[in-house]
Amino acid sequence: MTKYKEVLKLFASIIIILFLVLYIGQATGYYQLAENRKTTLTEDAIKRFEEDVANGKEIIAGNYLIKEKNYNNKFSIVSMKISSFIESGFNKFMNLVFNELESIVNEE
Repeated sequence: MTKYKEVLKLFASIIIILFLVLYIGQATGYYQLAENRKTTLTEDAIKRFEEDVANGKEIIAGNYLIKEKNYNNKFSIVSMKISSFIESGFNKFMNLVFNELESIVNEE
């Protein structure tokens, strides 16, 4: 029974930490800011769009969106690789935890 409690405590701790991380990300508006940058046109772009429509020019959406700078460097590339490695390990760990929980539940 102690093995079951340890696994349950670990699982609950992980769930709480994940919830807090997602909640803080949502509360600070990080996700909304990133999405708004992708979809919002500036006033200048709207004026150019309206002029092009009035002049009958071909409309290409990419011409009106703000081009984002590429900030990739060695540090960010390595960070992304580390993040992918952690994600892979976390997925394996969660599968292990769920398989262990399943075996514990099926034993009883």
